[in-house]
Amino acid sequence: MTSAPRPRTSTRDPEEVGRRLTGWLDARLPGARVTGIRVPSSNGMSSETLLFDIEHPETPVRACALRLAADPAAYTVFPVYDMAGQHRVMRLVAEHTDVPVPRVRWLEEDPGPLGAPFFVMDRAEGRVPPDVMPYTYEGNWLHEATDAERAHLQDATVSVIARLHDQFPPGEAEFLLPGGKGSALSRHVGAQRDYYEWVVDGVPRSPLIEAAFDWLDAHWPEDEGPAVLNWGDARIGNIVYDGFEPVAVLDWEMAACGPRELDLGWTVYLHRFFQDLTVSFGQRGLPGFLRREDIERRYAQLTGHTPRDMDFHTLYAALRHAVVMLRIACRQLHFGEVEPPADPDALILHRASLEAMVRGTYWS
Repeated sequence: MTSAPRPRTSTRDPEEVGRRLTGWLDARLPGARVTGIRVPSSNGMSSETLLFDIEHPETPVRACALRLAADPAAYTVFPVYDMAGQHRVMRLVAEHTDVPVPRVRWLEEDPGPLGAPFFVMDRAEGRVPPDVMPYTYEGNWLHEATDAERAHLQDATVSVIARLHDQFPPGEAEFLLPGGKGSALSRHVGAQRDYYEWVVDGVPRSPLIEAAFDWLDAHWPEDEGPAVLNWGDARIGNIVYDGFEPVAVLDWEMAACGPRELDLGWTVYLHRFFQDLTVSFGQRGLPGFLRREDIERRYAQLTGHTPRDMDFHTLYAALRHAVVMLRIACRQLHFGEVEPPADPDALILHRASLEAMVRGTYWS
């Protein structure tokens, strides 16, 4: 973890993107100039973010962020990048809730200007818990915070999720439902099965992931609960904080219509992913932070909804993450960054925890 190369995220040249972006912007703000274009250190692998400033006397915004659909040459993580859908979700969240989201500005669906669809939004200032090295490791601002400061950040983050679920009109989220028949949860899981089939097209299949899908079938919730708007990638690494208070909720590409527990399971498990890795490398991590029971209790206090079937939803989160990790590992194989293992499940970084969940021993 400390020595492996970070998977490449793009084959694009930021300076060339900046030149093309200036040309695109000039048609909307004649004479405008893009300056200071740069790639943030936290840039993800599913789509690309570029930060820049606009110089123009009448610009509606000066400090900007650009979300650009993934570079097809970079062995994309997802088969489709719905920039218009992300733009719509962020606009609706701002309209219907008090959840802090950056204001979205321009949407460009034509891939011509930059080679892929994109949108521009206001840039939020603050700090983000790091993924590399993860915030559970020593030497970053969140790890060095006091227990009280981390508890405040935790409660404020759960409040963001609770307010999103409570305030957003459920009917407005139905456009996010995958095609097909059945409940919102069954359609969500069906879409994940389809995603897995796309990931393993031409590469060895994962016995562990397939066993986890079988586990879901055998432990399906009796009452799935009502469908609400889910943020999707609900984790603290996608929030900009001012001090320990959320000021911008980012990365809505996995937004979905489904049970509340989709977000809660993802929040719980994505922290455990980092915590488990940190412990495996000999550090203590943050064992008292973002604990499942604390998240469930705080969410129930804020909403009146007691989270249910959380063994199901945390395993589902670990399964979904495993499919993403498998795709990212296949990308590393594609670029020659790692050697192919004999066992395809060895490509899943959190194999041990997912195996324990399938056995029913992870939370014991």
